[in-house]
Parts: sequence; structure tokens; C-alpha cells
Amino acid sequence: MWRQGAKLLLEVRSLRQGIDRVSDSLLRGCSNPSPIVSSRNAFGRGSSAGFAVSSCRGKHWVALWGNGDHGRLGLSSTSTSSRWEPIVCDSLADIEPISVACGGAHTLVLSRDGQVFSTGLNDHGQVGVQLSHATNPPACLEFVEVIEGLPDRCIHIAAGYNHSAAISDEGQVYVWGSNGHGQLGLGKKGPRNVSLPTKIDALKGMKIQKLALGAEHSLAVSNDGEVLSWGNGQGGRLGHGQSSGVLRFFRNTSEFLPRLIDSLKSAQIVDISAGMTHSACVDSYGTVYTFGNGRMFQLGLGTDRSSFEVHEPSALKNLPGGLAVACGGYHTGAVMKQGDLYMWGSNENGCLGFGYKHTDQAPIPMKVDGPFTMQNLVAVSCGWKHTCALTDDGKLFAWGWGGSAGTYAVDGRSSGGQLGVGNEFDHNEPTLVSTKNMTGVKISCGFNHTAAILQDQ
Repeated sequence: MWRQGAKLLLEVRSLRQGIDRVSDSLLRGCSNPSPIVSSRNAFGRGSSAGFAVSSCRGKHWVALWGNGDHGRLGLSSTSTSSRWEPIVCDSLADIEPISVACGGAHTLVLSRDGQVFSTGLNDHGQVGVQLSHATNPPACLEFVEVIEGLPDRCIHIAAGYNHSAAISDEGQVYVWGSNGHGQLGLGKKGPRNVSLPTKIDALKGMKIQKLALGAEHSLAVSNDGEVLSWGNGQGGRLGHGQSSGVLRFFRNTSEFLPRLIDSLKSAQIVDISAGMTHSACVDSYGTVYTFGNGRMFQLGLGTDRSSFEVHEPSALKNLPGGLAVACGGYHTGAVMKQGDLYMWGSNENGCLGFGYKHTDQAPIPMKVDGPFTMQNLVAVSCGWKHTCALTDDGKLFAWGWGGSAGTYAVDGRSSGGQLGVGNEFDHNEPTLVSTKNMTGVKISCGFNHTAAILQDQ
């Protein structure tokens, strides 16, 4: 009862603040957003003047922050410096973004009209366009629209470390980028790199609703709740079980075409995630499954050596019912149906968010308290060593690796700032990310950058 009363008080305060903000907006008037560059091949004009705010209620924006190397933030054609706080991308002002996906060093954005936009490193073709200018390494410094190879309308996007994918409104999957381990699902004869979106013919007749891309592997969920996986299968991350006999040590573990995970056929899967070397999913009953490499306890199955490498999905025990799951480099998080957040795995740089109460690895899921004692979580996203979460009232929190340790600034590259809290220090517990008078709608963590869909209040 005390928790409900406290939440009600916070909601009343928030409502009063919202009324004040709306009043201020009415006094200022509604300013027009910056026009988008009309050329489809030169899409983007980033803002470097701070966090742009519109007083037009309900408008959605793309905000990005963190490491800016290779144009992964897409904010400017003349600067690739890092951003330590969320910066709205002016060049996407004329679209209504509904989803964002951060990869290793590239970013994808999906509009309500079904358009796909991308920016960042393109050394494997992961941006999905033929660049007219040459850089070393190849990169796109501003958002461009991905047109060639894609259908007129897409409904879902996903980004891996250096490969990308989208789902059409007919449930067909298109992929591009690195294919060195078969992670594009184009067969054994598929090219090592694919620079333009290419349809996965092997999925013909099946409608896909969701994708998850890891470092070198991919997962998909069909409309019927079936899970398929392909790409690098080392360590069991594809979930197809382990071959028997001595020859299994010499067998290529990669799957070059999408393959159903047999052990999940009886489960109705609703969410999936792919990390660096492990995978996870959630079924309609709230059961969380993990598989793959667990040597950093990222599977949440305990300290027994049998959990160090799991080749078939294993259900986690003692979780109250999962809603969504996220795999990072070597850590994992899951949002429960009642709004709580559980984390497990490596706690390097404080990426699990337990503060000084628990600084070691977490072999089994542990509840994240701190500011979340008074909050209901609806989404979590894990980067290499940082984590972000979204509350039901649109607040963004971030913790873990801030970028100062392991920065490339000494090499002339930009630093970190992927937590978006105004510095690049590590934070070992959830820290509020300032979004001014906007609320969060979607969140995505990349290797060392972060992006969000924000909405005017």
C-alpha cells in the first residue's frame, strides 16, 4: 500500500509539472523543426547546439549519444565527436520515428511510413547503401535512407555488431552487412559481405514478426511464436544442441540458413535477444530461456560448470514472470510483468546496476532496486558493458561503462559518454538521463553508443 501511495504522489507531482510545461509551451509558441535534406542520398543535418526541444505535443524525435566515431550518431557530416548527453537529430525531424536499433558502430531508424534510415561504419556493408564518397574505413556520417533492395514498407529493424536486418509488412526478412559466419542466412554460397538489402529466400512461406542480431549470429520469431537461428553457433548460442561423437570438435558449428530451434517448438515465444556469444528468449507464460556461452554467468544458470556452455535453451528458475529480455556483451537483463528488473552475468564497470551492495558477477538473476523501487520498468537494453532502461512514465535510466576507461581519445578518436548523464564516468547503479521536457518511447544500446525515440509531452 505504501508503494502505491508513493507512486500516486509522484504521478500527481508529474501531472502538475506537465501542466506547467504545457503552459510555458503555449506562451512560447510552436517553433517549426529544421527541414530535412530532400535528397535521399544526402539525408541528415545533425544538431550540435544541445538538446533540441519542440513544443508541438506528441511529436517523436530520434536522440543519440555516446561515441561518435565513424558517424554512428549521424549528427553531422563535419564532426564525429562524442556526445555525453542526448542530442536530437534535426535531419530526421520530418519523419515520425517508431523504432531505433544500435549496432556495433552503426545505427538504424524506422519511420511510421515504413522507411529505413541508417548511418555509421560501413566496412562490411552494414549501412545498406552504396556510398558515393570514399572514406577509410568506409562510413556514412549522416543518416541516409535505405532504398535499393528493400520493399516499400518495413515494420521492424534490427542491428548486430556489423550486420543489419529489416522485416517487410508481409513478414519477409531482408539482411545486409557481414556474412562471415553465415549470420545473414543466405546459404553457404552467400558472399562474405552484402552491401545492399537482400531477401532471405529460405524463409519463404513463413511470416516473421521480430529479429535479434548478435555479434555473429541471428534470431527470428515467426507469427506463430516459433524461433529460428543461424550464423556462428560456437558455444551453443544457436540453441540446436550439441553433436555427439569425437568429430563434433572438428565440425563447423555455423548454420548458413535459418533453422528452427526444436526444443522451443512447444513454447509460444514473444521476445528474443542476441548478445555477443549468448542468446535469450521469453515465452507467453513469462518463462525466460538462455543458451550459449555462460562463462561470465550471462546465462543466469548458476556457478556449476555445466552452465558454462549450454547448447539448448534452458529455463531460468525463480523468476516471477518475464516480459522482455536483453543480452549485452557478457550480461543479461529481463523486465518482469509486474515492472521489476532482474540482471545477471558480468558486472564489469557496474553494468548490472546493483551499486556498491554487489560489485561481483551475478551467477543467477538478481533484482535491481535503487531508484526502481518506486518505478515500473517496461523495457531494458544492454550494450557491450552498459545498460539502459525505460519506465512506464517515460523516464530513461542508464548505468555501467561510461567510456572513460578504454577510451580511444588518445588515438585521436572520440571518447564515450554512452550513458548520457553528462560525463563519461562509470555508474554502478541506475542514473536518470535528462530528456528535458520529453519522455522516452524506445531505447537501444550499441557497443558504446545509445539511441532513443523521445516524445514531446
